[in-house]
Amino acid sequence: MLNKLGITVGNDTKAANAFMKVFPNFFEVQYQKPSEYIKEFWEKYKKLPDTNSNLNGKVFEYVLVTLCIRENILPVYLSAKVAFVPNVVYDIMFYTSERGPICWSVKTSLRERYKQADLESIALKYVHRKALSYLITLDEKEANGVKNKIVSGDVIGLDNVIVATNPEFDELILELKEFVFSEPPTVKVIESNQIITKEKINNL
Repeated sequence: MLNKLGITVGNDTKAANAFMKVFPNFFEVQYQKPSEYIKEFWEKYKKLPDTNSNLNGKVFEYVLVTLCIRENILPVYLSAKVAFVPNVVYDIMFYTSERGPICWSVKTSLRERYKQADLESIALKYVHRKALSYLITLDEKEANGVKNKIVSGDVIGLDNVIVATNPEFDELILELKEFVFSEPPTVKVIESNQIITKEKINNL
């Protein structure tokens, strides 16, 4: 299913298999709020015997993308390149009529990794002034520290750091739903071989 939708490509099977062990059919998962979807998956995933830090990040991306599909926030782009922003591959991106690109940098844990996300956000906004950039994480303790750095001005590219298992993630999803999502204009602002569209969902 993940391969048919374009969430996985080629030999990216280990993370896909881990995802499918937890949610064999993510369309059937019952949840009240987006954060509950993330929390339910992650609690079950961490009980699998063969998880590791290399796998965690990719699986977390799949959880977020499938949540976007369930919430009808489409199209969504994975491993996306943005026109005129060289040498950066963004984890998850959307394109909106109102703000242009919206970026999610996905990190299960932070430590110093927020610095990379901030630099990528600065590069994006240098070209697309109205773009929005969010760091999505599961690391609540470190997230609070980065939030403080945003307030103090030490982090200038990121608009916010969001913990995906907290109510603030539900608020972010509601805010995103206020935008008009579309494919980028003729000048390809986003390039990706992995595009999940409504048509793919309907053709399943």
